[in-house]
Amino acid sequence: MSITIHTVDAFTRRPFAGNPAGVCVLPAARAAAWMQAVAAEMNLSETAFLVARADGSWDLRWFTPAVEVDLCGHATLASAHVLWETGQLAPASAAQFHTKSGLLTATRTGDRIEMDFPAKPVERADPPPNLLPSLGATAHWVGRNAMDYLVELADEPAVRDLAPDCTRLARVDCRGVIVTAKADRETDADFVSRFFAPQSGIAEDPVTGSAHCALGPFWRDRLGKSELVGMQVSRRGGVVAVRCAGDRVFLGGNAVTIMRAELLAAD
Repeated sequence: MSITIHTVDAFTRRPFAGNPAGVCVLPAARAAAWMQAVAAEMNLSETAFLVARADGSWDLRWFTPAVEVDLCGHATLASAHVLWETGQLAPASAAQFHTKSGLLTATRTGDRIEMDFPAKPVERADPPPNLLPSLGATAHWVGRNAMDYLVELADEPAVRDLAPDCTRLARVDCRGVIVTAKADRETDADFVSRFFAPQSGIAEDPVTGSAHCALGPFWRDRLGKSELVGMQVSRRGGVVAVRCAGDRVFLGGNAVTIMRAELLAAD
């Protein structure tokens, strides 16, 4: 039996930008080793695997080419997009996903998809030995949460020009490293960021929804507003709308389906 895999560019309105994700809707649950092998074959930042529940909600898991992750924004956005686009979810229905990070929901708001995610605020932390040398940058502030380190730099050009030593960065014990700064006045955003995760098999992630679960509270406290626009300034680039509400962060963005492929080796 063949299975269809979708490739979707998330957090962008145009093809070949944003963050590409694989989306695989399965007729029944599969072993983690099989999903990991498919994700490695796809070789995208994350591939999402969905299985329908009887109540209309979905089980959702995410895999990088190397490991399973507990939270992923762009592949969740891509998953909701695929369910609506293929008619597996009614246009007016919310997408409900059961994940390792609890129940996540996605709804349509105009032409944008908005996801309800847990806030992951960071606390000030001493940088571990390899962190700043691997980035080759002077930190304005360093913090971390249970997943990632967050490093604030002086300005937007410092973030854009960063060329980290990912071999050394992989020695830092965390899922990944968020680097951020307040956006320049010329940038149509409140803050900019990049995300490096060689620890998870991803040198640089193009647009990282889950990182904005930390970036939202961080910049809310510094800029004094709960609705923000984040621009991830990777080579592909993408935009994440962020709305902070208590212990939740609402992440908004667009998605574009790039291709559909038939997985023939489904057994």
